Amino acid sequence: MEALMPGVAELPLHDGRVPGWMLKLMERMSEAIVDAIVELRGPEALVRGLSDPLWFQAFNNVIGMDWDSSGSTTVLLGILKAVTWRRQDLGVLVLGGKGSRMLDVPEEAVKAGELLGLDPSSIARFSRLAARLDSVLLQDGYTLYHHAVIASRSCMVVVQQGMNVEEGLARRYHVDRATVEEPHSGVSGIPGQAINATASESRDARRAYLDIVAEGPSRMVRMLGEANRMLEAKPSLEDYIKPGKPERVKGGLLGLKPYYYPVKPSKQTLKAIEDLARFNPTNEMELALAPSLGPKTLRALALIADLIYGIPTSTRDPVTHPPNPFIYAYAVGGKDRIPYPYDRRTAEKVILTLEEAVNKAKLGERERLKALLKLRKLLSPLELK
Repeated sequence: MEALMPGVAELPLHDGRVPGWMLKLMERMSEAIVDAIVELRGPEALVRGLSDPLWFQAFNNVIGMDWDSSGSTTVLLGILKAVTWRRQDLGVLVLGGKGSRMLDVPEEAVKAGELLGLDPSSIARFSRLAARLDSVLLQDGYTLYHHAVIASRSCMVVVQQGMNVEEGLARRYHVDRATVEEPHSGVSGIPGQAINATASESRDARRAYLDIVAEGPSRMVRMLGEANRMLEAKPSLEDYIKPGKPERVKGGLLGLKPYYYPVKPSKQTLKAIEDLARFNPTNEMELALAPSLGPKTLRALALIADLIYGIPTSTRDPVTHPPNPFIYAYAVGGKDRIPYPYDRRTAEKVILTLEEAVNKAKLGERERLKALLKLRKLLSPLELK
């Protein structure tokens, strides 16, 4: 897989539906745009674009979605899934989707593998890893509810979205590399608290996790109990052994870091710890994909690594810059009348122009399609920096 340009975008949760007549126009325009990109630059160029959160959002705006709508992810990926499976000659496919459709990836990967010449298990494994990274190793308060894989013969990207109901926000994640460390390169949103075991600063912590698991479930449970006592400033066995009176922070360490809260050893937690030790991961990839590694178990490992071994897990939220509505392109208006009402007549003209240019390009007359794409270069000097 070649390296792409993954990142994260954060958007307010929006309700509402796209009218049927508008959705049909959006689908036609999306197909014309995808057709043009694939015709001149190949299917990999489309995957590269969708791996960039800004390019992804700009695509939404061009077809008529709004710059800050959480529904834009669902609409665009739903449209692209319909287009790519109907037009299998494009050489790119979208798998998965919203809600229960997320679970369709392994089954769809079988057919996608046949069409694209890929190993279905590699698609399913990449999908599973990306989901695990953004729901377990990165804990930022968002619950995944949309997961899609965009695949071509030579590259893939997972685009998934999580929601934070309390804050009324959605966050979109773009993952293109099958690695545990730094799967995101850019974040657009409001910084918050996070447990970020994917950060480069967490490299030593991830190694400590493996050592802790290797020591066995009994010792891990004992160390977890010790860490919980330290959090609450309760005396430990070591305090009674050491001479002198130990200094303790009033109220303990609670809340100083996102994972500085007790992880109570419930039956489920104890079973997860036992299953994890039985799985016996030998590297961080195996740990990340371990069936029993959930958010609570990861927090337990982070607590033990930090408080017992003095190796902290990063608390850096992967945010690099806030979303900016002025950097996006609007061609036919927005569904919710922002920045101006959706212009049906203009949309139809744009679609016909693109479709005609693509059809002529396929017959050997590529000048018009190239000219349309060159308009982007002419506008570049006028863009806001």
